[in-house]
This record gives sequence, structure tokens and C-alpha cells, in this order.
Amino acid sequence: GHRGVDSTGETTYKKTTSSALKGAIQLGITHTVGSLSTKPERDVLMQDFYVVESIFFPSEGSNLTPAHHYNDFRFKTYAPVAFRYFRELFGIRPDDYLYSLCNDPLIELSNSGASGSLFYVSSDDEFIIKTVQHKEAEFLQKLLPGYYMNLNQNPRTLLPKFYGLYCVQAGGKNIRIVVMNNLLPRSVRMHLKYDLKGSTYKRRASQKEREKVFPTFKDLDFMQDIPDGLYLDSDMYNALCKTLQRDCLVLQSFKIMDYSLLVAIHNLDQAQRERAVGNSRADPRGRPAAQRALYSTAMESIQGEARRGGTIETDDQLGGIPARNSRGERLLLYIGIIDVLQSYRFVKKLEHSWKALVHDGDTVSVHRPSFYAERFQRFMCHTVFRKIP
Repeated sequence: GHRGVDSTGETTYKKTTSSALKGAIQLGITHTVGSLSTKPERDVLMQDFYVVESIFFPSEGSNLTPAHHYNDFRFKTYAPVAFRYFRELFGIRPDDYLYSLCNDPLIELSNSGASGSLFYVSSDDEFIIKTVQHKEAEFLQKLLPGYYMNLNQNPRTLLPKFYGLYCVQAGGKNIRIVVMNNLLPRSVRMHLKYDLKGSTYKRRASQKEREKVFPTFKDLDFMQDIPDGLYLDSDMYNALCKTLQRDCLVLQSFKIMDYSLLVAIHNLDQAQRERAVGNSRADPRGRPAAQRALYSTAMESIQGEARRGGTIETDDQLGGIPARNSRGERLLLYIGIIDVLQSYRFVKKLEHSWKALVHDGDTVSVHRPSFYAERFQRFMCHTVFRKIP
């Protein structure tokens, strides 16, 4: 991947140090959101999805940009008016967006997954910033008009919420970043985390992954660890499955496959026991501030029928979806669909392996988005989530 470590031990991405990248992101976003605020609100037009604005940040400063300690860089903002509309749809005011991302240093997350991407989280836990590859950024741009249509109809969705797409050009390299909702608030200790696709082929966490402090397990691990699934009350179960079904239809219409459902589990009863034992790993930070963005918590992302509290009472929702395990322990689930920008890899793979596939009917079906979506939903709504009997 593009990620490395320099001689001082600092993370680099395409040879740019993490601190320089964070600085450039904050300077760039401050400038672009500021200049956008002078433009009047208006409806989003088709051509807005294709606009790219670019500004140069020399280190000595210019009449448009402040001086800074980093090397010269250029900052590009994709579809600024369209993304402003998305942020507004989620109740994120420009000053909140700026304050969250640019007021305090961004926090680099160490557990970045297999993609080789860098991840940062804003200090208030509201936003994730992730580096994406050129093809993924291009794909997101293509998705924007359809994404816009879908969000207008369904602001409640488990699909990623994209708030901005930018590019930092430094040292002759392009570093593209996307700003998204943060699914896993750092203030809530997750006891288990799964990346689920509904496929069982080679879907087990590697030995290397298992050795991490906070490993991400996979489908076969889930079936082994939680064979009875996670119990939701029936309103919540119906709302969740309905939302998954609709989101899968959207992904299918974009011909997207290979996405996952990230499921992180906070066990309230276990957390209580940990506090009682005075476990040092219990979080000292106390109650977190609630996330400000609309529909950004797992609980708000699923359809409205489950708003009424239901039969599983938890004193403290923290934005998670209340559930129980087969032992009757109270859980909060944090979930979202991830990795939706990787479809292009499949298209490429298909072009290469089409001839080989023609002879083996079974494997072909794996590449049909409708097959992927159906299998994904079936696994989630039969194996992973169940109605309380």
C-alpha cells in the first residue's frame, strides 16, 4: 500500500508525513468551507456533481491562503455545492463542520484494516477522514447523482454518509480523502467487532488479525462465537431488515458488490462487571457528547418504526441499537455498511476472468450484484439478527 513509516517513526502516506497531511487537510477544508459560505444556497444542478475547485497553498502564504510550516501543496475540492447539500441534509452546519474538523488536531487511528488507507477521526468523534485510491474517488464521483436521489428519498440509511471529497497534491503525488460519518464512537468500548459479507468462503480472521488488541472478526467467526445470533425486539428487527433491504437495492442498482456490514458490539452487562472490578480498560472519559449529525447513529439510521422503545430497555442508548445475546446480556450494536466504493475492482476482475467463469456456472453467480445482495440480506436477517422469541 501507500502507507509507510519514516525514520522518525511517523506514519507516511505516499511519502507525505501524517502531520503534514493533517495540516494540509485542515487548512484546505477551512478555506473551501469558508469560500463556499459566500455563495448563496441554491438547488443542486447536474453540473454541480462534476465541479472540481483547486487552490494553491505556498508555504509562505498568498493573498488567499495563510502561511504554514509544511511544503507547498495544492488542495482540490470535488463537487463542493453537492456535498454542502449532503451536509445540510444531515443537519451539519458549516461552522460545526469546520469546528469539528479544524479546531483541534485530527486523531490518527492505528487499526486501519487491510486497505492500507490512513484513517483519522475528528477530536469530537463526529467524522472519519479516510484516504481513498484514485479509482475509488472516481467511482464516488460517478455515484453522486444517484446517491443524491437516494438520500433525498431516504435520509435514514446504513450506507456510508459522505460529507466531502478532497485531494491534497503534495510532492507530485495526489492524496485523495473522503470525510464520512463515524460508526464507532471512541467513547464506547466495543467488546466485539465483525466485518460480515454473508459469504463463508475464507471468511475467518487471520492469525495476525486475532493478535490485535481490537481484532475484526469475520462471518465464520461470528457463526462460531454467536451461533444463536443477536436478538432484537420485533419492531427493531423489522426496521433494521427493511433498511438493509432498501440499502441493498440501492447498491444493486449501482452494480456494487463486495460491501460488508460492520457490526460492533458493546456489552452493557460486561461493561458493568468491568467497572465493578475497576478494570483499567474501562473508559475513564465518562459520558460522551451525543453525535450532532442527524441520522448518524446506528439507532437513527434504521427506519422509523422502532422509535417506540420496544421491549429491550437500556438505560443508556449512546446511539447504539439495543439487543441481547443468547445469555440474555444487554448489548448495544453499532452497525453500518462499509466498503461500497470498491466495485470497480470487481469490474476489472470480471473482464479478466470472464472466459474462465463461463465454464463454471456456480462461480458466475457470485459476481451478480443481485445474488450478492440477496445472500447478504439473508445472512443478516436470518443468521446475524433474530427476533426475540
